[in-house]
Amino acid sequence: MALAIRIGIVGAGDNTRVRHIPGLQAQEGVEVVSVCNRSRESSQRVAKAFGIPVIHDNWRELVASDGIDAVVIGTWPYLHCPITLAALEAGKHVMTEARMAMDAGQARLMLEESQANPHLVTQIVPSPITLRVDGMIRKLVAEGYLGDILAVDVTNNANSFVDRSGPLHWRHDRDLSGFNILAMGIWYEALMRWVGEAVEVMAMTQVNVTRRGTPEGVLQTITIPDHVDILAKMACGAQARMQFSAVTGLAASISRAWLFGSEGTLCYDLDADELSGGKRGDSDLAPIAIPAELEGSWRVEEEFINAIRGEEKISHTSFEDGLKYMQFTEAVTRSARSGVSVSVQDVG
Repeated sequence: MALAIRIGIVGAGDNTRVRHIPGLQAQEGVEVVSVCNRSRESSQRVAKAFGIPVIHDNWRELVASDGIDAVVIGTWPYLHCPITLAALEAGKHVMTEARMAMDAGQARLMLEESQANPHLVTQIVPSPITLRVDGMIRKLVAEGYLGDILAVDVTNNANSFVDRSGPLHWRHDRDLSGFNILAMGIWYEALMRWVGEAVEVMAMTQVNVTRRGTPEGVLQTITIPDHVDILAKMACGAQARMQFSAVTGLAASISRAWLFGSEGTLCYDLDADELSGGKRGDSDLAPIAIPAELEGSWRVEEEFINAIRGEEKISHTSFEDGLKYMQFTEAVTRSARSGVSVSVQDVG
């Protein structure tokens, strides 16, 4: 019989309700036994929908409860660090939504606390957008398909015009969201899987919509950019160029990543979910088939539970990788503010 594991949920947003709770409940011997959402009313709705027996009015009560073995954090980033630290201190395993924290300093505290409790499993919900192709890209890179990796190009642009009247979202609020800009973090996480991390960044950003209204009609100043251009030196020796934008109306190419090498090129088109490539001497790119054994999929909850049971190790995504993610996102903002390049490893 599988080891019984009891889970407490702090923050039951869309991803938690759509993926995490059903995914956990589908695992043999796993019970989701408690929940704490932003209000008692919303906690009651989630508890009723998923048959969760216990509701807590604040997250500290849930984390301290003797009735759980692990905590799943689905809150906005501003609470990820304090909940994680409290959960680990209470002897609970932790899975937290991305991004890991508000900044690299918080991420380092979380990593250090996890390292002080190596018997506890820690996991960050991974960037899902490239899971299907990650294994194939890593294999091709490792086998030398690209030769020397020379350049990386990532574009993730909206094809709609700037929306000045849209409502305030938590991702627009730096006090809730921390250091991140649009889809920058999840694409950088994908690049780390493929070619490794960046060591230096130079960035320029722009805030085109400077105020948005809260549901109560209060205008709030926005400091998180809606357009960013990044140049980065990668640890593998390549130079990377990245652009993320919410203001590029009618953009032809929306979400695409290129890896350019001395002997080959790889391109992943997210919108078409197609991996293609070409070698020296080819006249054009051609689709690359992904064998079943290399095709990745979402198995985050399964991996978390199996890691707790000692059956596998966390591959997506470790706290070590989470810190690198946060160092990069903070380095981008530091560079944009200062006008100079920033060493990623020196952040946090």
